[in-house]
Amino acid sequence: MKQITPYLNFNGNAKEALEYYKVIFEGEILGIQTFGEADFPTPPEADDRIIHAQFKKDDLFFMVSDTFPGNSIEIGNHISLTVDFEDEAEIQKVYERLIQNGTIHMELQDTFWGAKFAKVKDPFGMIWDLNYTQS
Repeated sequence: MKQITPYLNFNGNAKEALEYYKVIFEGEILGIQTFGEADFPTPPEADDRIIHAQFKKDDLFFMVSDTFPGNSIEIGNHISLTVDFEDEAEIQKVYERLIQNGTIHMELQDTFWGAKFAKVKDPFGMIWDLNYTQS
């Protein structure tokens, strides 16, 4: 086993979320496929929804899809995604980008466990734990 790979589900706005994450993390969208391109019958309203896509930036990796029409998701606080950073400038840059359209749950700050840390909910309901372990 290697690691857990987060799979983010959206209600028809996965493409918008991917473009947002591309700007925030300066990564790339890989292998994007829509329901309309898939090899099984789908209603026309599902054609442009993403059935599967991947996002990658260095070792940061997650997968994304939209729900099938008629299915819904509930965005909640039952999951957060932790991103570990290599340096202080990088965590500061990503934090500043996320808070532009996000909700701060915990401001970027030095913590008692020896890290610079922040918690931000993005406009798609995903909660990001930003962590830089200081030497």
